[in-house]
Amino acid sequence: MNLILWSSIFSGILALIFAVFKSFNVLKKSSGTHKMIEVSQAIQSGSMAFLKCEYKILVYVVLIFAFFLMLFNLNHKIFMLQSVSFIVGAFLSGLSGFFGMKIATLSNVRTANAARYSLKKALDISFDGGTVMGMSVVGLGIIGISVLLLIYNSITVLQANNGMKNILVIISGFSMGASTIALFARVGGGIYTKAADIGADLVGKIEANIPEDDPRNPAVIADNVGDNVGDVAGMGADLFESYVGVIIASMIIGSTIIEVSNINIFIFLPLILASLGIVSSIIGTFGVYCSKNVSLQNSLNIGGYIANAMMVLGSYIIVFYMLPELYSISGSAIIYSKFGVFISIIAGLLGGIIIGLLTQYYCSKGYYPVCEIIKSTDTGVATSIISGLSLGMQSTALPIIVIVSITIVANYFAGLYGVAIAALGILSTTGIQLAVDAYGPIADNAGGIVEMSGLSAEARHRTDSLDAVGNTTAAIGKGFAIASAALTSFALFHAYQIQLAESSNTIIEHVILDISKPNVMCGVLLGAMLPFLFSSLAMQAVNKAALEMIKEVRRQFREIPGLKTFKSKPDYDRCINISTIAALKEMIKPGLMAVLIPIIIGFFDATGLMLGGLLIGAIASGVLLAIFMSNAGGLWDNAKKQIEENIEDKSSDRYIAAVVCDTVGDPFKDTAGPSLNILIKLMTIVALIIIPVFMRYGFHWF
Repeated sequence: MNLILWSSIFSGILALIFAVFKSFNVLKKSSGTHKMIEVSQAIQSGSMAFLKCEYKILVYVVLIFAFFLMLFNLNHKIFMLQSVSFIVGAFLSGLSGFFGMKIATLSNVRTANAARYSLKKALDISFDGGTVMGMSVVGLGIIGISVLLLIYNSITVLQANNGMKNILVIISGFSMGASTIALFARVGGGIYTKAADIGADLVGKIEANIPEDDPRNPAVIADNVGDNVGDVAGMGADLFESYVGVIIASMIIGSTIIEVSNINIFIFLPLILASLGIVSSIIGTFGVYCSKNVSLQNSLNIGGYIANAMMVLGSYIIVFYMLPELYSISGSAIIYSKFGVFISIIAGLLGGIIIGLLTQYYCSKGYYPVCEIIKSTDTGVATSIISGLSLGMQSTALPIIVIVSITIVANYFAGLYGVAIAALGILSTTGIQLAVDAYGPIADNAGGIVEMSGLSAEARHRTDSLDAVGNTTAAIGKGFAIASAALTSFALFHAYQIQLAESSNTIIEHVILDISKPNVMCGVLLGAMLPFLFSSLAMQAVNKAALEMIKEVRRQFREIPGLKTFKSKPDYDRCINISTIAALKEMIKPGLMAVLIPIIIGFFDATGLMLGGLLIGAIASGVLLAIFMSNAGGLWDNAKKQIEENIEDKSSDRYIAAVVCDTVGDPFKDTAGPSLNILIKLMTIVALIIIPVFMRYGFHWF
């Protein structure tokens, strides 16, 4: 076991070393003109100022949650170490977001400068910046889990009855800490970036009739800062949470496997596969290149395909060399083979690719859905919104069928352990997936710097090309996260049932969530409602902040003489402050909801059945709503981009309709949508961790 853990730590260190190498690659490139550096420093300063304020608040949130987690475990003192795991998970989640944003704010100006010369150079720098983030996330994640396991395994008292199961219960606090930070970071960053984006677009593009990222627009710096705090720092924490969550969930299910000579290999297989995924991702990054004969999207896809091919080859060797021939899972009489585990990995990898391609179809320029949105702009805003909503709803069908297919195949061949391993298969190459995802905000920022620095139209065209593909890669990244969230939640829900059975001194077969029971049905309805309530709070927060931003931008255009004629400079700091204050204030309610509602429901019904129903309802509606919001937002965004490329009159009704639809989709795809996959996992983890407390102190109404 120690050999596996040290190997995992080494793979994490390798990822961090590769991240440092890529950082040096970026930093040695030129930052361009004095004006470009000035704009970049303003973005960097605003980004770091927001992150500093956000993390100050989150320190208090983490310490309060850790304190209550310790109180919950007073009767089981060994589980008080969950608080330590929680704090470590929260710290590393925040650190991954910080690293990602730091390199992004250094890469953006260098990408902008490279765009003056060639598309290839701009792609190389932006992708290298994204690679730093991707490798930081997987490196910190696997090191954090492995080091904690090494430490806990050396504590004698934890080796008593069910030693490894005790350790995994404690280590689940790591996932909860990561999820808590990710939720607040996603919501807070999403509120910030979309308030600025909406204000900049509606007033700047439509009312003032000036280009995107024009330096005369007071909200333009806040908009570019928002790309970093929302789409980089928030996304980094999000993917960190998804990555460590799926590893820990797989390990927990692995601990339920019986009738094998070495049970520990099933527990530690997820770490081995994650280590393989890091190596595969590093190799895959070398496959990303720019060519006249290959589109930008396919250039990025090739790297992912190489990484997936390496995963298939490596996992075949690992599974057939390390696993016993047959095994069974506690609570099931079915015997499974190691071949089934390999099939589950393939199902996850293949399913992830299919979901990526489906997302690419629905969100990319040139495909039918985006063209359909463009066609609907001919008749105004209303038809464009209707078209986007309908296509967004339609886009949920095929991904859900893929998720269901992955679940059925994995469960058939390897039981619930196979479902968890399939989820790990989807995220096994997170290193390169996140690199592709994070390059988009860097390219978006680069476009802003090009415009504000007065560079050539050709340079702007190159950054726009990168940005348009970045919108699609961001949607694909969200698709991966949502799909893995669904499968991870299935695995965590089974772990919840096991914990419920153990806490009530019964056997797992007797824990039946019968929907005809009032408490279960009430729980399902409440759970199905929660993603809608959460999304409402998040979007209302964006709306409130956007209203203040719009008023401020209008005021500056009205009251600052010579602003529109370049004779005066706007007050960028006022807009940055509006987004910062709104984001920090409004992120609290939706963030607390994810933690408090499972606790309230758990105490209200001490049987744990209503809480089980709550989790089922939240998973079902949360996954669907997340796909719908992410894809609808991506559709509107790239429809606007495609219209911008082919229209001369930026004051036309058609262009105005596209901009309005894009602003409607902004909180869909960048605030509420990507936060939902964190919501459903965090609720499940909270339920799993504190179910013994419910059983001991809760009310018995049913």
